[in-house]
Amino acid sequence: MTTLIYLHGFLSSPLSEKAQQTQAWMQAQGLAEQYLCPQLPMNPQQAIAQLRELLAPLAGDFCLIGSSLGGFFATWAIEEYGGRAVLINPAVQPYTLIEQYLGPQQNYQTGEIHIIDASFALELRHYERRPSQAQRYWLLSQTGDEVLDYRHAVDYYQGCRQTILPGGDHGFIGYADWLPAIWAFANGTAAAQGNTEE
Repeated sequence: MTTLIYLHGFLSSPLSEKAQQTQAWMQAQGLAEQYLCPQLPMNPQQAIAQLRELLAPLAGDFCLIGSSLGGFFATWAIEEYGGRAVLINPAVQPYTLIEQYLGPQQNYQTGEIHIIDASFALELRHYERRPSQAQRYWLLSQTGDEVLDYRHAVDYYQGCRQTILPGGDHGFIGYADWLPAIWAFANGTAAAQGNTEE
């Protein structure tokens, strides 16, 4: 059965609201064993190494939910290992944004302090991948995202299934309501593309 894997965003963790909502929903469906949410290292190279170890044994039978920077990593993973990805307000070309976060930064949930330097941007650029098989991706964005410009994701994932909702915010208001549709997509039982809504 498909494994659903939530990839949290920058300075986030498995304790984030969306990760917790996903875990609770999967448990309620009796699917707790099909859900994973790793704590990704802040260092991009280490995060990629962890994803390699996690995904290689699954032989493509997985779906990633990538939130913000997790969407960037999800795209790399799909291009390397197959599977499907649902991208929630994903970060596109995040290496262009690192300059805003140089220095000590605090994790939103754990309080841990991370030191961000220019090497992060160089490493992220190395792992950038363009979506090559549109049917593997579903972009879920809200136009009210105050952190990332949703239009960048719309352009980057052109040709992929896209659901663009007016308003909202970077956290994606109403995320939990989409979990049944996300699970259907994860299992290949939803329309693959051309389903843009605005």
